[in-house]
Amino acid sequence: MFKPDNIENEFFLKLGFSFSPDLLAKGKILISEPFLGDPNFSRSVILLLEYSSENGAVGFVLNKPTDLFMSDMIDDYPKDSFRFHYGGPVKPESVFFLHSIGEKIENAQNIMDGLWWGGDFDEITSLIRSGSVAPSDVKFFGGYSGWTANQLEEELSERSWILSSLNAERIMKEDLDELWRESLKSLGKKFSIMADFPEDPALN
Repeated sequence: MFKPDNIENEFFLKLGFSFSPDLLAKGKILISEPFLGDPNFSRSVILLLEYSSENGAVGFVLNKPTDLFMSDMIDDYPKDSFRFHYGGPVKPESVFFLHSIGEKIENAQNIMDGLWWGGDFDEITSLIRSGSVAPSDVKFFGGYSGWTANQLEEELSERSWILSSLNAERIMKEDLDELWRESLKSLGKKFSIMADFPEDPALN
């Protein structure tokens, strides 16, 4: 994980910015620290879909919508209704999805109350084409974010991520422009300070 040198260590230590790997779990939210230089994850909010210390982690970036809709890629999807989101740099050519319709979709995996991911793509496509599923019920992603065993734990120790939580209702909303700042501010005063940092630390 690329980070610029000598920016945050002393300041972040004074804030008490440190998270234990023991807090990592499916359904947790990763908020990137303000100066994270990796373009894939700058100012990103990521939902962990899977996590284990033995196998690593999988997640979707929640706050990087694209200018595309599913109707731009697949015939007979309602036009300009189901936005396509950037989920991460792994397998960007593949389509994945979050949804709130649960076990109606075969092989869907529960993440938290009211939220699932994956399942039978043809089945959800059929439900969308029949008008049985609304845009508020499903989010589509190109690619995902992945970490090998011990990689995410190491990035936590480097203070690349701030751990938090969001409920299913907030995750499925489309007003994403302020999600990074909003998520930091919800954690209290010391993280609210970070939310107002400029993206270029030289301007601070």
